[in-house]
Amino acid sequence: MFHIAEEKDILEGRITDVYFQRTLEILKKKDVNPWVKAEFVAKNLPLEWSWAVLAGLEEVTLLLKDLPVKVRAMSEGTVFYPHQPVMEIEGFYQDFCVYETAILGLLCQATGIATKAARYKKLAGERLVMSFGARRMHPAISPMIERSAFIGGCDGVSVIKGGQIIGEDPLGTIPHTLVICIGSTVDSVKAFDEVIDSEVNRVALIDTFNDEKFECLNVAEVMGEKLFAVRFDTPSSRRGDFHHILKEARWELDLRGYDHVKIFASGGIKEEELPNLNPLVDAYGIGTSISNAPVVDFSMDIVEVDGEPLAKRGKCSGSKNVLRCTKCHKDLVLPVEKDVGKCRCDGRYENLLNPLIENHEILRDLPEPRKIRKYVLEQVECLLDL
Repeated sequence: MFHIAEEKDILEGRITDVYFQRTLEILKKKDVNPWVKAEFVAKNLPLEWSWAVLAGLEEVTLLLKDLPVKVRAMSEGTVFYPHQPVMEIEGFYQDFCVYETAILGLLCQATGIATKAARYKKLAGERLVMSFGARRMHPAISPMIERSAFIGGCDGVSVIKGGQIIGEDPLGTIPHTLVICIGSTVDSVKAFDEVIDSEVNRVALIDTFNDEKFECLNVAEVMGEKLFAVRFDTPSSRRGDFHHILKEARWELDLRGYDHVKIFASGGIKEEELPNLNPLVDAYGIGTSISNAPVVDFSMDIVEVDGEPLAKRGKCSGSKNVLRCTKCHKDLVLPVEKDVGKCRCDGRYENLLNPLIENHEILRDLPEPRKIRKYVLEQVECLLDL
């Protein structure tokens, strides 16, 4: 058997840290079951990120909808900041005690991936960013990785199941194995052109055997107008000055009339490289940096017990609202009963924490991935810092 949890295991609360199971046993034995409000907050963000993109909420919604709880939450795809509650659960503690581990797992990893994708997309600007990293992670979670990367801003995904989840055709080029099996870069591209539907862009992988510049020219000469792009996946041991390799290839292609051929760069490209590569690159394939993004460390903390504000040390007690000005985009976190009026800029505040589940009913539509992605990109465009 594969070492994975089945959906039934998650829904029945078996994916839980043992101390929650023991806590539930004690509370039942002692007949203690307070009505609580518990919030989900990230006190810090990884790698000095200044913001993050909430993801994983759809799965959390499906997990909680059959429990006797009320849920308020930000919309999936909302940009948030440290110390802002992104979700609140209200109900008898015994009813959701054993689900804390699963809820956190669903939110933490998906949010990290979506945020990393959003950062790459913001740095890349109008250039395409493709998610190529599912192969670096357990296959059981590849659909989650691809969905999170897409809603965060990636323009496409590579895994077939991931494409089905987001409702988009998966995208890809040619692997080195095809070039090696057929024997040459040019022949592999010709074979691709002969076999694969003409609606699929012809993108040549040009770093398998020979110098990238000359392989670009060889393929362009054979394919002509059919050649959409050339992909540079040059290994780090042979890369040298990657910027100069791309610049040289671009020069030679343009000089010979192949200025329609786009340049696609992949292979361990880091965030800090994009500003230097952007003038030469039309599309990026980003793998492990997105799929293995650092998780966002949410925690769940009780902030109210039987109607009274109460929280552990280091936490602000009481139910809260997160308010964002629709004009200047400044945020406030306030007690839920406090009305602040208008922003200093005379803009109107909107509450980001809104009812999501009550009486086993999902109270608002769960938007499709493309709509979430659009929402993310609109927010990220307004951000000045990474």
